[in-house]
Amino acid sequence: MNIIDLRSDTFTQPTDAMREAMAGAEVGDDVFEEDPSVKKLEQLAANKMGKEAALFVPSGTMGNLVSVLTHCNRGDEVLLGDQSHIFLNEVGGIAALGGIHPRTLPNQKDGTLDPDALNKAVRSKNLHCPPTRLICLENTHNYCQGTPLTPAYMENVAKLAARHSLKIHLDGARIFNAAIALKTDGRELAQKVDSVMFCLSKGLSAPVGSLICGSREFIAGARKNRKMVGGGMRQAGHLAAAGIVALEDLVDRLTDD
Repeated sequence: MNIIDLRSDTFTQPTDAMREAMAGAEVGDDVFEEDPSVKKLEQLAANKMGKEAALFVPSGTMGNLVSVLTHCNRGDEVLLGDQSHIFLNEVGGIAALGGIHPRTLPNQKDGTLDPDALNKAVRSKNLHCPPTRLICLENTHNYCQGTPLTPAYMENVAKLAARHSLKIHLDGARIFNAAIALKTDGRELAQKVDSVMFCLSKGLSAPVGSLICGSREFIAGARKNRKMVGGGMRQAGHLAAAGIVALEDLVDRLTDD
């Protein structure tokens, strides 16, 4: 008897095409940036998000951590939702490893953060306060019933961030699901953010891996931070090969789900 496991999209299994691609992958040493399969995956990811560059990381949690570490210095403050995955389910990594202060705001039922509350939460230059550096959003929002954040909302937050010279990081673990729900694409949803992370190992069926996308300068800094937290991989092309299949063949199939 076949059982359909609906506990989570993290229980997806690699497709036959993925297994075949992994077995035959062309590989090199990715720490030296010499793995052709990883390079191909990163270019595909950057193109999907409309960004200059991308970085392959083992997990979404590491992707979010590395992104926040790259945007912020020790003692900086991040504004994020009280129901966000970064705040609730990533072991306090930004504080424990980065010395970065998380300041939470209530998530609305649709996963958004109220723009007025965001605006008021930005710190003044009072010497008693940590400097606000970054806003983190989540799309789709896991703990708000998987709701997608619209391009219009993302643009409103981007305008607010620009007024205060803040960066925006998007936890887009399931950004392709959001794009399908909103009848758009990942590029539009990521257009107004400085960095975005998305996962390959959920609905896209790859066995492991996530991508961080952003500017070339940002990705260069993220590469160093990835190494610092133990994410540098050698012949990672075997893993990247499954991700290539995911991005080339399975994104549109999410509509069936």
